[in-house]
Amino acid sequence: MEIPVFVLDAFTNLLFKGNPAAICPLMHELSDDLYQKIATEMNLSETAFITRTNPSDSFSTGSRFRLRWFTPTNEVNLCGHATLASGAMLFEHQNNVNPTVVFETLSGDLAVTKKGDGYVMDFPLNPPGQEVQVRVCELKCVFACVTQVAVGNHPVQDVCLSPTTKKLMIRLADSCDRSVLTSLKVDAAALQSTEKSGRVKGLIITAKGSPDCQPGYDFYSRFFAPWNGIDEDPVTGSAHTVLGSYWSEKLGKKKMLAYQCSSRGGELELEVRDDGRINISGQAVSVLQGTITI
Repeated sequence: MEIPVFVLDAFTNLLFKGNPAAICPLMHELSDDLYQKIATEMNLSETAFITRTNPSDSFSTGSRFRLRWFTPTNEVNLCGHATLASGAMLFEHQNNVNPTVVFETLSGDLAVTKKGDGYVMDFPLNPPGQEVQVRVCELKCVFACVTQVAVGNHPVQDVCLSPTTKKLMIRLADSCDRSVLTSLKVDAAALQSTEKSGRVKGLIITAKGSPDCQPGYDFYSRFFAPWNGIDEDPVTGSAHTVLGSYWSEKLGKKKMLAYQCSSRGGELELEVRDDGRINISGQAVSVLQGTITI
């Protein structure tokens, strides 16, 4: 059996920046075990598998597809960069004729629309739960070790948990600029050994941006998910379903420009909508096209 595979860098217009994802368009479903083995072999943050919902459709004519995402260790419920890369693969490599494609996923229907040089994704918004959003001093009693491992002695302004995504968010104090965030040396193994309760599956560290300085980023972030086999994810769309909600409220803005400060780096345009969803926009660059032979 031969399986086509494409690798695209998402949330960037430059090769070898952004977040790479492997995309496999399939004529029929494979076993979960085989999905996982392929994802482990690809060894990227996510490998996405696209299948047709209507057997009479092709990848060029269809407007609805099934989409699943696997890390090197497990399947995940939501992934932004691999969804962006999947849409880009259909538009750029399969010449899909539709202005919008919709993916049926574990997080419901996710639409990707081609717009200019980039793509707009229609995603769910995952605000931090108010019932667990408490003062830093109180939350430290629960997540003190995680906070210490993540940011050391740097001042923290806010900590909250998104219960739907199990992402813990730490906001550095506004006295910390972007250089503090980028210089953090987070021990991913220590994070995983510190938090074993299952309440946390990802860690976001964020800081307020400088919208008055070009290019005008409203906030910065980094993301770590050793619980899913990813020490640090370069650019994370799913994390911005949490960050978008949080910073929209704090900044009083619906439209924001965000930058994820990994070594590869990536830019995301966000628009929080009144219907409880968020538009996440970005570009993607194709890096590789090949065949997996099984």
